[in-house]
Parts: sequence; structure tokens; C-alpha cells
Amino acid sequence: MASQAIEEHRSGAEVHTEMCEAKAREFLVELGLPDGLLPLPSLMEVGYNRATGFVWLRQSQSGGLTHTFDAIGKQVWYAPEVTAVVERGRMHSMTGVKSKELLIWVTISEIVISPSGTKIVFRTPAGLGRAFPVSAFQLNPPAPEGQGEAKAAEEAATN
Repeated sequence: MASQAIEEHRSGAEVHTEMCEAKAREFLVELGLPDGLLPLPSLMEVGYNRATGFVWLRQSQSGGLTHTFDAIGKQVWYAPEVTAVVERGRMHSMTGVKSKELLIWVTISEIVISPSGTKIVFRTPAGLGRAFPVSAFQLNPPAPEGQGEAKAAEEAATN
């Protein structure tokens, strides 16, 4: 079913088959989402149809990939094809993502950044959700205000 949706949105989409992991991170940051949200190192295709907001990621692993987010102790499974409709700070109508809760795998259908920008909420098709700190999904967390300039000045002084 995901393959059919991908083909429907392929026309007019940006499709990348090289440097896919970097492109996926770039798209996430552009959308105001944490860059480590979709940690898929073996991507073979990333597509983004800006007109419809449809995004897809295809992995080379036929069985999908399980990743553990150590900061929150959660296991997440990503199918060989992950799709979503995106807008600023939100991914919805997702397919191909499940989170392990106790002993069962729960489908994730929506991911939203809270209005404060400090929490990220994961929702199931039934509307149930859990919130976690955004920092748990960032590969390169932003420096707290003021520290970025101080560090840059310090590095410039040592060079």
C-alpha cells in the first residue's frame, strides 16, 4: 500500500537516491522536527512532494529496522517504506512506524511538536499519545542561548 501511495506522489517530487540519510535529516530540520527522529542509516530513496506534503523513505533492509532511543529507553520499528504527510512541526497519516509499549508494538500515526517546542508528541490511530523531550531525538542539539556565541568566540581566540 505504501508503494502505491509513493508512486501516486512521485510526479513533481524531489527524489534522492544518494546521500539519503543526510537529505532526510535536512528535510526534518526544514520542517522544524528533530534531525534524529528517523534514524535510518540504510536509506536507498528519499522523496518529498512539496505540493502535497507527502514524504517517503525507502530502506534497503527488507525486514525494516528497529532502533532504540537511549535517552528515553524506547524501541521504535521502521518498515522498509515509511510515509507521511508533513507540515511545519507535524507528521501525520504516517505508515511504517511502530513503538514498543510494554510487550506490544503500537502503530504511530502522528508526530507533533508542542507549541512550546520542548516536547514531541507521538499519537496512535486511536488518538492516544505520549510526549517526550525533543532533545531525545536530536543528533545535534542546539546550544543554549548565549553559549553558542561564547564557544565560537573561544574557538576563534584559540586559532
